[in-house]
Amino acid sequence: MVNTREYEWADVTVVVAGRKVTGLRGVKYASKQEKEVLHASGNKPMSIQRGNKTYQGELTLVQSEYEALRRASGGDILDASIDIVASYGNPTHGDVITTDVLIGVEFTEDSTEWKQGDKFQEKTLPFIFLDLKNKE
Repeated sequence: MVNTREYEWADVTVVVAGRKVTGLRGVKYASKQEKEVLHASGNKPMSIQRGNKTYQGELTLVQSEYEALRRASGGDILDASIDIVASYGNPTHGDVITTDVLIGVEFTEDSTEWKQGDKFQEKTLPFIFLDLKNKE
C-alpha cells in the first residue's frame, strides 16, 4: 500500500540559531546557478556552461518571534550569522522526515510595516546563505 498523504504546514518544523520557531508564518528558500548555452560552429548550442551558485530565502515571523531573534542577535539581525534547519514530515503518518540545513544565513533586510486594522505584526526577513545540505 502506498501512502498518498501529502506534507502539510502542520508537519513543518523550523529551528533558527538552535531554537525552535513557534511564531513561524512562512519559510521560503532556493538555490540558483548561473547557466548559459555555449555556441560554436553551426546554429545550435553545443553545451550548457555552469557558473556560480547562489542561495536565498525569506523567513516570515510574528513580531514576538522577531523580537526574540533580534535580542539573540545583539539588537540587530543584520549582524547575525546563523544556521536554519527546516524539517518536514510526520512519522506517525508514515512520512519520511526530510531535513534541509541552511548554512551561514545572513539577513539582508529588516523592515517594519503596520496598517490600520492589523491584528498582529508579521515580519518577512529576506536572507542569503552559503550552502544547502539535504538529509533524509
